[in-house]
Amino acid sequence: MKTSDNMNYSVAVDRLFTRQLKDWDVARDNYEALQSVETQRLQLGDATVVLQHNPRRRASASASLDDASLARRGCFLCTDKQPARQRALLWGSCYKIQVNPYPIFPRHLTIADQRHLPQRIAGRVGDMLQLATSLPDYVIFYNGPQCGASAPDHQHFQAGSKGLLPLCSELPNATTALLADSDEGFIGYVDSLGRSLFTIETVTERAAERYLLRLLDVMPVPEGAVEPMVNVLCWWDVTEHVWRIVVFPRRKHRPDCYGEGEGHLLLSPASVEMGGLWVVPEASDYAAMDAERVQALYDELCLNRADLEATMKSFVQRWQDQGLEDL
Repeated sequence: MKTSDNMNYSVAVDRLFTRQLKDWDVARDNYEALQSVETQRLQLGDATVVLQHNPRRRASASASLDDASLARRGCFLCTDKQPARQRALLWGSCYKIQVNPYPIFPRHLTIADQRHLPQRIAGRVGDMLQLATSLPDYVIFYNGPQCGASAPDHQHFQAGSKGLLPLCSELPNATTALLADSDEGFIGYVDSLGRSLFTIETVTERAAERYLLRLLDVMPVPEGAVEPMVNVLCWWDVTEHVWRIVVFPRRKHRPDCYGEGEGHLLLSPASVEMGGLWVVPEASDYAAMDAERVQALYDELCLNRADLEATMKSFVQRWQDQGLEDL
């Protein structure tokens, strides 16, 4: 399905969903199953976490992501490897919007580059911001290649229906430590919601991109990696007419308890979990999860205090030197 620059993408995406749920049995069955998944709410101080027992996400959580495994499986985001019934809506100069056939949200999209390029945030921030305005009913998210992306070998975003990630409604009332501001917006730090995060709010795309790129530029990059370990949420606030971005700095991909069987949890946390919605494929794991365990997982996976303080210090110094000037 091709689009024009002035297309109403919300309407086009709704039509894509209608067509795919009619014509594609895999997607239809999984979206029907999503309607009856079991959920429970946990409280982590001022933060709410929702557990979703979603067995149909098992393949994603258990995926082997080493280079050899990725090479063997082929790329499920490349058009020539996808099911014949999977359709796409073209967006921008190089992206395709598709229905995610293994949903977490009532409307769950995968937005992939049509080319087979590795997962990187560099050069893609503007795309993420523009996607948020094209899809105002969705939260756009980016999973770093070592932070929950199930296709780290293929550049992509995902998008999910607004209203399901607890963090999005909690953030406006959270205590925020201001790092920098301007007439166009601000960037701050929040540590009162069970995990540390950076929040950006701007009225211009330029400021949003500069704040985010400046932050990424001063964050630690693990040995052998090409970018900081991050999960990023982004959405367009249609009421306030601002972009809202949340950056979760990570230090680990999967917890030490990752795996199957007794004493293990089949969890591969990504942006959705950082946003407060924990997808749990295994029934035994779902029964074992409680607030204390979720908090321990956040503590293990997220950047430690020393590295956070170093990042904030470096950001403030860089801001004082350069402000919103180009990187």
